[in-house]
Parts: sequence; structure tokens; C-alpha cells
Amino acid sequence: MASETRLNLDKQSLFLRLDGDRSRPALLLLHGFPSSSYGFRHVIPRLSEQFFVIAPDMPGFGETDPLPDMGFSAIAALLEAALNHLGVEKHFIYLHDFGAPAGLTLAMKRPDRVLGLVIQNANAHLSGFGPQWHDTRAFWRTPTPENEVTATAHLTASGIRDQYTLGLPPDLTGHTSAETWERDWAFMQRPGRLEAQRALIRDYGRYADDFPRIQDYLREYAPPALLLWGRHDAFFALDEVLSWMEDLPRMEAHIFDGGHFLLETHGHSAAELINAFGRRCLAGDPDSAWGEDLRGD
Repeated sequence: MASETRLNLDKQSLFLRLDGDRSRPALLLLHGFPSSSYGFRHVIPRLSEQFFVIAPDMPGFGETDPLPDMGFSAIAALLEAALNHLGVEKHFIYLHDFGAPAGLTLAMKRPDRVLGLVIQNANAHLSGFGPQWHDTRAFWRTPTPENEVTATAHLTASGIRDQYTLGLPPDLTGHTSAETWERDWAFMQRPGRLEAQRALIRDYGRYADDFPRIQDYLREYAPPALLLWGRHDAFFALDEVLSWMEDLPRMEAHIFDGGHFLLETHGHSAAELINAFGRRCLAGDPDSAWGEDLRGD
């Protein structure tokens, strides 16, 4: 069972769920908006059979308070400090939604530490911006108070629910629990949380401006990658899958009959694929003791 802990890192407290043998390769699970490490509850037990699982609540989400200066680079710096504190050097990174800007910042700073990427409904190309991004992109182009109001109109109880349900076929919606979005909304009512979300929406525009440099990183370093995508995502367009595949032509991709929160409906299948991906990556790594064990089977 995953343990819950807090790390105090340079005066900032970071809430984490940890599971698995620390001698195993590390897997950093980075959640998206508006979730937290709780979103990985269905897969952590299975993933911990293969990995040392590290699932933080990123600042401004769940049990972790916002940073004084909210932005994805600052979040990445805090995550790096957490990995160093835990004695983790090389690691896999799971990227979902808002987890992608933080995770890719971390990966690009130290590409030698990245064992592989698991990409789940996360953008690194303009092709991923579906119609739901119209108001947000208008705000990035013209950051007026009026445009900010429309770009942040989803920061409501119904807007949080839509992250889980919008676009999902009715039979799949029945497999998602109201407890998830109600929990997220309760956390978002804490002091400073809504302003933290507004800051991240602004900073995501800077992240989008950096897409060409991110794509250069993907092409140059070609990290091993596994893509898991919920095709009914109302926010992250399916065209983004092809863009990822063009930058990472050896990437394995799976399209699911799911939505933005794929793990709510397809957690078991996703965990099986991630574990298999990790085994394949490590079996070919001459520096990995785990890989040597697998080759000896």
C-alpha cells in the first residue's frame, strides 16, 4: 500500500505518495489539472510491482500548497529537489496535462536521467489544442482582464466536473465517480488555490511558446516513449497523437475508448502497458541491474 509523506524542500512542503522497492527504477507520476496524486490510486499498486513509484501532488493541487511564484519551471525545480532528496537519479516520467510542462522541463534539464516517457493526453504541439482552448489562446495573445475572465471560466465546480465527463460516451461516464471532481473542487476552494490556477494558465502560454525547443529535444534525444491516449478527450485533440509520433517515430502508441482522465476507466490496461514498457526499456540498459536480471531469465 502506498505511503503518504511530506518532504520539506527549501521551505516548501511537497506531499507525495510513495510505493514499491526503492531499489527498483523510479517512475515519477505527474498528474494533470485539476487532479492530484489521488488520480493514480488505481494504478499505483500495480506499478509498484515493477517501479519505485513517486506520485506528488504538484504545488497548488491536492495537499501541496502553491509556490510563492507559481510557474512550471518552479514546479520542475521542486520536483528535482524531491528526486535528489529521495536519492533518485535515473527515472521514468509519466506526463499528463499540466504534468507535461513540469516533466518536460525536468527532462530537458537532465536528459541523461530520463529512462523513458509515458505520455497520456498531454500537449507538446499546437495540434493538441482543440476548440476548448479558443478562449485561453486568445488570452495568451491579448492578456487583458476581460480575456482572462473567459480563459478561466472553467474554474468552477461544473468546470471541474467537465474535465472528467465532457465528451465521454454515457456508458463510460458511469464508470467515473463524482467523488473525484468533488474532491478536486474542495481542494481548489482552499486559500490561494484559484489564483495559483490562474497563474498556471498564464504560464502554460509560455510553455506553448516553447514547443519548438521541446520538439528539438524529443528529436535529438529520442527518449523511449509510450503513449496512452483517451480518444474522447474534449480538451486535447487526437491530432496531437500523430505529432508525438512524428517527433518520436519509435514510440509505441495506444488509443483507448476513454477520455481526459483515462486512468479512471482504463487503469488496469494502462498499468499493464506501462509495466511492460518499463521492462523492455530496462532489459536493454547495460547500466541497469534490473535489466541484467531480466536478461538472465
